[in-house]
Amino acid sequence: MKRASVLVFSGSDPSGGAGMQADVQAIAALGAHPLSVLTSLTVQDNDRVYAVHPVPAALLTQQAQVLIDKIDIAAVKIGIVGNRANAEAIAEIIQQLRQSRPDLPVVLDPVLASGHGDALALDDAVSTLAPLMALATLVTPNLPEATVLSGGDRRIDSQAEVLLAQGCNHVLIKGGHAHDDKVVNRWFSGAEFRSWTWPRLPGSFHGSGCTLAAATAALLASGKPMAEAIEDAQMYCHQALEHAYAIADGQLIPSRPRPYMKAA
Repeated sequence: MKRASVLVFSGSDPSGGAGMQADVQAIAALGAHPLSVLTSLTVQDNDRVYAVHPVPAALLTQQAQVLIDKIDIAAVKIGIVGNRANAEAIAEIIQQLRQSRPDLPVVLDPVLASGHGDALALDDAVSTLAPLMALATLVTPNLPEATVLSGGDRRIDSQAEVLLAQGCNHVLIKGGHAHDDKVVNRWFSGAEFRSWTWPRLPGSFHGSGCTLAAATAALLASGKPMAEAIEDAQMYCHQALEHAYAIADGQLIPSRPRPYMKAA
C-alpha cells in the first residue's frame, strides 16, 4: 500500500526528543511517510542546546531535489531552518512543488528556541522566516514565538492578525507557555476562530511543538481538512505527553510511537 509522503525540513536532535527525530516518529505513527531533509546539525541533550550548525543551502537543496524528482509530496513540514539562506532554499523547493500542486499543505513550526530558552535561530528570526511565512498554509508558534514574530505585541488576537498579514492562511498559537492550569490553543484563519483547552500535564517536555506540527502535517497529507487535522493532532500530541518518559534528569520525551487512538 502506498503511503502519503511528508517532506520534512528540520534539524537533527542527537537526544532523539525533538527536531527531525520527533518529526519522523510522529509522522510515521499517523500513517504517513517522512522524507527527512536536514537543515542543521545541533549539539543538544534533552534540556539544553549548545550549538547549531546549519548545513549549506546547496546541500539542503540537493537532499530535497532527488526526493521530489521521484516521490509525490502530499505535505511539507518545516522546523528549524538554521539561517536565511536555508529558508530561501526551502521556499524555492515549495514554489517548485506548487507548480504542479497549488494547494500543497505546508506546516511551518517557527522554532526560535529550545524549551529551556536556548536560541535555535542564528539570524534575525523575522528576517529568516520571511521567505516561508508567505508560503505557509499553517504556522504553529508558541506564545513567545508569536510575540517575537508579531513585533512584540502580546495580545494574541493582534499577533494572529500580524502573522496572517504576512501571507500564511492559518495560525495556531499554542498556549503551553502560559502560567495557567489549562493549555489553550487558538486557531485563526481569516474570519474563523476556534480554541481548544487541554489539562496542563505535570513536568516539562522536549519536542512537544515538533510533535504537534509534524502530526498536523501527516494528517493534512492524508487528506483531512484543516480544523480536523489540527484537532486530531492535538489529541495525538496530548496522548504522547501523557505517556512521556525520562531518559535523564530534566525534560521528558513524548511517547510518539504509540498507536494513535481518537477518543470516543
